[in-house]
Amino acid sequence: MQATDTNERVVYLGTGRRKSAIARVRLVPGSGEININGRPGAEHLQGNPAYLSTVKAPLETLGLESEYDILVNVRGGGLTGHADAIKMGVARALCELDPDNRKPLKVEGYLTRDPRRKERKKYGLKKARKAPQFSKR
Repeated sequence: MQATDTNERVVYLGTGRRKSAIARVRLVPGSGEININGRPGAEHLQGNPAYLSTVKAPLETLGLESEYDILVNVRGGGLTGHADAIKMGVARALCELDPDNRKPLKVEGYLTRDPRRKERKKYGLKKARKAPQFSKR
């Protein structure tokens, strides 16, 4: 959904989800800065280059990495969930920016939600699939 900010600049919105993490992403024309929960992106993602490259991947696919600032509110989950949820939110916001962006983002898999979840523990087992040690006698 396209919206306008208080300074009358155009803002593109996208929501991303991964496991229990939910990211509300705003793309604002700028210099390519990432701000997550009011902190710089590198600080929030603990400076992990893999997480940072995951967040920037949709912009790099379209060659827009230095044209938009990414402002994010993210809740739930851990850092991997945060990074993947932000990636999906950025991709959805880029689709709002220009519908022609959808095809290259879809091909890369940025618009597909990862459905994997933790499997529940079953009774009689130690974890979801780990059984107690078998003893013959």
